[in-house]
Amino acid sequence: MTKILAVNAGSSTLKWKLFSMPDETVIASGLVDRLNLPGSVFTVKRPGGDKYEEKQDNIDYRLAAAMVLSHLKEAGIVKHLHEIAGIGHRVVAGGEVFSDSAVVNDDTLKQIHNLAEYAPLHNPIEAQYIKIFQQLLPNVPQVAVFDTSLYTNMPKINALYPIPYEYYEKYGARKYGAHGTSHRYVSLRTAELLGKPLSDLKLITLHLGSGSSISAFDHGKVIDTSMGFTPLAGVMMATRSGDIDPSLVSFLAEKMKLKMSDMIDILNQKSGLLGISQLSPDQRDLEAAQDTNPQAKLALDMFANRVVRYIGSYIAELNGLDALVFTAGSGENGIDMREKIADQLSYFGVQIDHDRNQVRGKEQIISPEGAPVTVMVVPTNEELMIVRDVQRLTQN
Repeated sequence: MTKILAVNAGSSTLKWKLFSMPDETVIASGLVDRLNLPGSVFTVKRPGGDKYEEKQDNIDYRLAAAMVLSHLKEAGIVKHLHEIAGIGHRVVAGGEVFSDSAVVNDDTLKQIHNLAEYAPLHNPIEAQYIKIFQQLLPNVPQVAVFDTSLYTNMPKINALYPIPYEYYEKYGARKYGAHGTSHRYVSLRTAELLGKPLSDLKLITLHLGSGSSISAFDHGKVIDTSMGFTPLAGVMMATRSGDIDPSLVSFLAEKMKLKMSDMIDILNQKSGLLGISQLSPDQRDLEAAQDTNPQAKLALDMFANRVVRYIGSYIAELNGLDALVFTAGSGENGIDMREKIADQLSYFGVQIDHDRNQVRGKEQIISPEGAPVTVMVVPTNEELMIVRDVQRLTQN
């Protein structure tokens, strides 16, 4: 058995899972929260075991990584750190450079830094963690798994914007998408559950959470996705606006005498469900309030409407649909939202069985027997996708 560590690093959190491979069993998982802040929290969970928690002020990135490795050994989760045969890192932006996950070397790390302008809040931190783990475990191969790699070879008819072509050539102005690791896992798992090759299927995968994206797969190849040059584009989200007329952005910036960067911050942090409801970015809060709060109901209706628009356009692009798949926080748990979306797609043969739909976070077909389109809930597992890539690229 081989042990592989999956690392998902953010500016304020470090999430990780340790897997036994090839049986794909989670041995332990954890989170370091509130990094570089007072009251940092280090937690570890073991399947069927107790939760370990430690609080310490101002845990920085290096200490967070060191604490993970130290605890694995001290708690007996591994006898020796050299049992860890590989480490996979989620990296947001791979541009057009990386169409697949990549074993990290000096050139890979340089490219991740160079691509930071496409994900300035993510790539530098992820590159920093790769360096830290290289220093802590110098003989262990590291693999970068890119959110964008799924979409690198997306057809140009969908990848490019209708702006001067030279902007694509000079500046890389195109649709890069996001959540690619999630969509890749869910599409493969859907094919497995349906007992068919992915190359035989037309799928639409719905990653609906705080950030939401929709992807269309035509016989194994992704042909379109809702997020764009950045994750701000696409459907309405928890705090992101999704698609919006750029002239309106300029108009509002002028009216409020704001810098464009301030307007982008508003569109990222203060819009979406939160902006319309003026109550909460969380669909659960809005569902609890919708009977008495018209803006909460409006926000939910708008979210469903934007998702339906994308599904409808992708069905047209695919010229049909075999399966519609819900995943991520709202997709896996939003019983009412799934019904709201499906009800508006009945013309396309999308139906949901009310009783089957009473499921949260579990794999389930929720359409009736014999329905023209199979509607499913498939919980995402990005960490499993990451360790599979580590094994594929590093294990002979």
